[in-house]
Amino acid sequence: MRILDEQYLRTPFYGSRRLTVCLQQQGHAINRKRVQRLLRLMGLEALYPKPRTTQRGQGHTIYPYLLRGLSITRPDQVWSADITYVPLRLGFLYLVAVLDWYSRYVISWRLSNSLDSDFCVEALEEALAWCRPEIFNSDQGVQFTSQAFSGRLKSAAVAISMDGRGRALDNVFVERLWRTVKYENIYLHDYADGLACKAGLTEYFDFYCRERIHQALDYHTPWQVYRPGRKKLATKAVMVKG
Repeated sequence: MRILDEQYLRTPFYGSRRLTVCLQQQGHAINRKRVQRLLRLMGLEALYPKPRTTQRGQGHTIYPYLLRGLSITRPDQVWSADITYVPLRLGFLYLVAVLDWYSRYVISWRLSNSLDSDFCVEALEEALAWCRPEIFNSDQGVQFTSQAFSGRLKSAAVAISMDGRGRALDNVFVERLWRTVKYENIYLHDYADGLACKAGLTEYFDFYCRERIHQALDYHTPWQVYRPGRKKLATKAVMVKG
């Protein structure tokens, strides 16, 4: 699954057919049926427009995408959340993170061994204890459309925005975060279990937010751009295109 995860990061627009051929060309004995099963287990799907075949949870509301054409000019204007698959030496976990779009600051994150909504709600609660965004953007996954998650946002008077189905760029900053986290930490350390993974990611996210400079942030760290009482930096506004 780690090899499939790495290939998915390089080519997230590949469907199961092309992923199968790609892995076979690399010398792996795998068929399309197994690739499809692993993709479902990992919670991954190709990023391209497709019919709305996903069944929504009973009572779950899908909210419109609010960021098209919006100029993002300040911290806490837009937060976003997403879930990714984390391979371990024996088994796997799921990782959710809440990210401030303007500063790229990771406000909170959680690990889980299942795709229920509880760990996402926990990450949201921790983030809202820190501050409150104007808009919260996510995909249409059942974890984010659940009453527990969306209801908590509404109770905090946060506008809810959701990506269009199959739109690869609607949540691009979190997708970039996943690529960075995996190549700079997860794949390098090959964590044996959840405890080692949690300890390693705790250290890495502290480095990512407070020490790792970003070219897009005029070579400042996310914390320098996000922190309360910050001085005005020459950071360009983010314009979300339609």
